[in-house]
Amino acid sequence: MPDNSPRDDTACSGLPPRGTRRKIAGRLVIASHNRGKIAELRDMLAPYPIETVSAAELNLPEPEETGKTFRDNARIKAEAAARASGLPALADDSGLAVDALGGEPGIYSARWAGADKNFHRAMEIVEDRLRQRGATTPLQRTARFVAALCVAWPDDHVEAFADSVLGTIVWPPRGDKGFGYDPIFQPDGELRTFGEMSAEEKHDLPPRGKGLSHRARAFMKLAEACLA
Repeated sequence: MPDNSPRDDTACSGLPPRGTRRKIAGRLVIASHNRGKIAELRDMLAPYPIETVSAAELNLPEPEETGKTFRDNARIKAEAAARASGLPALADDSGLAVDALGGEPGIYSARWAGADKNFHRAMEIVEDRLRQRGATTPLQRTARFVAALCVAWPDDHVEAFADSVLGTIVWPPRGDKGFGYDPIFQPDGELRTFGEMSAEEKHDLPPRGKGLSHRARAFMKLAEACLA
């Protein structure tokens, strides 16, 4: 089974020592064609003097995600965008890991939605498999969202960070905000799913917000190391 754990933020091979972190400046490619991810990352980058352009806007091809971890796939996407654009590129790879399903869908979270990106169907698959395993109580339906962020430069320099947020799978889905599996994920300590929370509630960073989401938590690590 693939390793879906976030582990340490320096787990990508070839990363520089912490004392030699490179700062992001100027123009940055957000290496994604996912409108939800692009919007969240742009919101988090907004306080910094960085101009962003997405891989979708540049018509960059989407590389095949052949990695065995979130970090691996984030690096594949960031390096591909950096080489194709000649600019630093930031990529996210993230997904839902359900404990009762042995960590699935994990790195295959997007693929469970199919080529048409039907995440309602993907959420139904999660629920069907939980029921098949008799996982009906909250204690049997624990899960986590994991996010890995990787910045790659055209000269092959790479920085990578990861984090996660724990929660519970609920059914039926609640809320129409966010994207992906947000409507069935209720983070620990909260009464609402990510699908019921505004973008600001999910990923606004301290002191304005709690940095609640997995992507926000990974971004805080990136910001501390690589942003002025």
